[in-house]
Amino acid sequence: MLTLIRNIHRLYGIDEAQKSFRQGKEMSDFPYIENAWVLIRDQRIESYGRMPEDNGQHPAHDSDRIIDATGKIVMPAFVDSHTHLVFPASREEEFVMKIQGKTYEEIAAAGGGILNSAEKLHDMSEKELYKMALERLQEVIANGTGAIEIKSGYGLSVEDELKMLRVIKRLKNIAPIPVKATFLGAHTFPKAYKNDREGYIRLIMDEMLPAIKKEGLADFIDVFCEQGFFTPEEAEQIIEAGKKIGLVPKVHGNQLAVSGGVQVAVKTSALSVDHLEHMGEAEIEVLRNSSTMPVALPNCSFYLRMPYTPGRAIIDAGLPLALASDYNPGSAPSGKLSFVLSLACIQMKLLPEEAFNALTLNAAYAMGLEKELGTVSKGKFANLIITKKIPSLAWIPYAFGSEWIDKVMIKGH
Repeated sequence: MLTLIRNIHRLYGIDEAQKSFRQGKEMSDFPYIENAWVLIRDQRIESYGRMPEDNGQHPAHDSDRIIDATGKIVMPAFVDSHTHLVFPASREEEFVMKIQGKTYEEIAAAGGGILNSAEKLHDMSEKELYKMALERLQEVIANGTGAIEIKSGYGLSVEDELKMLRVIKRLKNIAPIPVKATFLGAHTFPKAYKNDREGYIRLIMDEMLPAIKKEGLADFIDVFCEQGFFTPEEAEQIIEAGKKIGLVPKVHGNQLAVSGGVQVAVKTSALSVDHLEHMGEAEIEVLRNSSTMPVALPNCSFYLRMPYTPGRAIIDAGLPLALASDYNPGSAPSGKLSFVLSLACIQMKLLPEEAFNALTLNAAYAMGLEKELGTVSKGKFANLIITKKIPSLAWIPYAFGSEWIDKVMIKGH
């Protein structure tokens, strides 16, 4: 099928060079063509350019489908490289506790947090868990998400971690967008292993990982390397075990304190290190000349009233930066990436162009999908957002409560 989108006011995110990511000053450039067209053959972008200046017909005027985008912006769909989309229930009771002034640590100590979700997940069937996750997935796609990563980590037992990963695999098989699965058994220590840290780590390495390999359930392995959770030494041990069965590492790090998570991520050649609310010069320095993508999760900072990742400092240091939603029931109960975009601009002082690059190409890199998604490039999947008639790109993060998406195109549909 041949689809032509024509009369586009501005076509953003074009990339002839097929960059893997943008970093430093180049993040402020979100390249565009005015008065443009895009030609899509089946699922992929075939070509693009400027409309004929003589107002003549485009050579592909006989396309099977023609979409008029007069006055509209077309751009790559968002990529969400960090979510916990598969969870059993909302946790609004903890929301009230937060209003009352309870800290993240106090809520966890009272039986809330990750262990709360783990208990609810244990009692829920795989079928029901899948149904709820599918509804969330459909919602985020409608809001412009064109690829998504989903973590386990609310199981904390062999049976329940595998239950989560099987749900993610089912979503992979039916989703119109690319879905990547991350094994996060090292999210926290379950109650039964509160006083036996080594025992739980052995359970992850000796039982969970072999079962995951046997069923082909994960693409990535992640560890919550954080104060009060997994130490850098424990994180490295678990990551290396995951690498032996072919899982690509990611790291949760530096959310609650300077935890050593950045150093572990770089040492283990992690694809990304996520959170980074607490960063110093040492962390920025260790990221230099590494292949690890720093990922900020401003939804979490907003919801928990915590410091924001110093995105401005990271970019000014010449580094790349990606953004993601951290969609989860306890600390970021939203997968709407347009709000992430606004928070990055308002609270982290990113320019709109920097924020868009962070949610498209750089986020695609953080999922290992930079060759397939993240820019308007020949041969990449036609996962695109077509806006309503809006005044400018900057209007999108500025008008943070407005509905600005007209159509979401996934693989040409």
